[in-house]
Amino acid sequence: MTTRALRIHGRVQGVGYRAWAAGQAERLGLSGWVRNEPDGTVSALVEGAPASIEAMIDACREGPYAARVTRVDAQDAAPEGAAGFRILG
Repeated sequence: MTTRALRIHGRVQGVGYRAWAAGQAERLGLSGWVRNEPDGTVSALVEGAPASIEAMIDACREGPYAARVTRVDAQDAAPEGAAGFRILG
C-alpha cells in the first residue's frame, strides 16, 4: 500500500472534478478523499496499490470533460487508513 498527496492545478473547480475523481478512485480500488482548495486547486489523498495510484495520477492529468488541467503535483504522504473514498467540503 502506498499513499500520495495530489494537488491538481488549472480549471478544476466548478467542472465536476471532485465527483469525477471520486469515481475514478473507486473504479481503481483506492481509498482517501478529494476537496476544493481556496486557491482554486483541488487536493486529494489517495491510498492503495502503487499501480492504481499511478493510474489515478495519469487520469487526474486529464480530468473530466470541462476541466483544463495544467499540472498535477504528487508527493508521498503519511497513510490515513481511510475506508472508501470521500468528497470533502
